[in-house]
Amino acid sequence: MDITSLLLLGLAALGIISSNSPVTIAMVVLLLLRVLGLHQAFPWLEKNGLTLGIIILTIGVMTPLASGKITLQVVGQSFLHWKSLAAIGIGILVAYLGGRGATLMGSQPTVVAGLLIGTVLGVALFKGVPVGPLIAAGILSLLIGRL
Repeated sequence: MDITSLLLLGLAALGIISSNSPVTIAMVVLLLLRVLGLHQAFPWLEKNGLTLGIIILTIGVMTPLASGKITLQVVGQSFLHWKSLAAIGIGILVAYLGGRGATLMGSQPTVVAGLLIGTVLGVALFKGVPVGPLIAAGILSLLIGRL
């Protein structure tokens, strides 16, 4: 077994230990792709996985609106309360940071490994959600002054 497979196995174990099924499932799927010799899937996943993940995440977040659980009236009222206005502002900031992060990850692939390891550890050890690499890269781009 090669070192990359061992790393994936270790990260899957972290997911199991922390009862974090998204990390476990992701690592096992990647490990299976390696073991089954389906390496041709990696370039496609690398190119489209982030977009696909964002689409699925957006569907999940927007489902209450689509189902009618959140009405147009509630959306309109969100502009009248300070917490909702703060949420809108933070949403704008996070989207901006995510955009910077995507650019940084594309232009400086050397930082990707650290961001991914940090995100997986944050998910596995602190019950986080694996949306962190883009935001982390955006914050990193602000710190290192790169875009």
